[in-house]
Amino acid sequence: MSAIRLESDGPVVTLRLDRPPLNAFDSALRAELAAAARELADAREVRAVVLYGGERLFAAGADIKALAAMGPEEVRGWNRALQRTFDEIARLPMPVVAAVTGHALGGGLELALCADYRVAADDAVLGQPEVRLGIVPGSGGTQRLTRLLGPARAKNLLMTGRGVRAEEALRIGLVDEVVPAGTVHTAALDYAARLAAGPAAALEAIKEAVDHGGDAALSTGLALERALFTGVFGTADAATGLRSFLAEGPGKARFGGPPPDGHEEDGDEEDGDDTKGRTT
Repeated sequence: MSAIRLESDGPVVTLRLDRPPLNAFDSALRAELAAAARELADAREVRAVVLYGGERLFAAGADIKALAAMGPEEVRGWNRALQRTFDEIARLPMPVVAAVTGHALGGGLELALCADYRVAADDAVLGQPEVRLGIVPGSGGTQRLTRLLGPARAKNLLMTGRGVRAEEALRIGLVDEVVPAGTVHTAALDYAARLAAGPAAALEAIKEAVDHGGDAALSTGLALERALFTGVFGTADAATGLRSFLAEGPGKARFGGPPPDGHEEDGDEEDGDDTKGRTT
């Protein structure tokens, strides 16, 4: 049975992990996740993605039994493939929202860190417990956690391996929103739908500017921003937004022009109606 399900809700797709009981990452789940990432990256009708592990938990990390059976050479290749797969999720051109329920530990947290926005249940627990096994995170934990929280907080979580409850996770910026358990997926879908109703090319450009410019020198980041600004300025959505502002004032534009590759899509205007007015 497939361990990954793609569930469509208009222009928003939920990428759901479905490998009970813990959504632990093994080679099969990793391969399916990579295939799903490639499918989503090429899907022009998809405007936002929600990562979800189900009502019980997000993901508990790597399959430790399978990991313990590997030698150094085998684990190096396995880790390289998982890191590459998570990079594919992080590089998706559309906004990605993680809906974190229950536990997001080890590779589960590393996957959530690939999202642009994280919604967590009020009883969620997040952490990188690898140090308690005598190993270290290998799929982005040391790097994405440091960029998100800063070196001191990242070292605290990485070196102690402790779990962080939702309230603290919100306070330190590990998650962006906390909602009652049982409403996480709905809240993530609502936020994703609001973004999906926006201008696709501009959202992709913002994501690229922040993700790639933030690690570069300021002059390099500004050059990237300038190039992205010029490129987006010629899109149909930019024309719609500027025209709407002049005619109706700010916040009235209804987007749905061609995606970044320049192809027209059908049904975007209707999707915009469906998502308009949703709140988180």
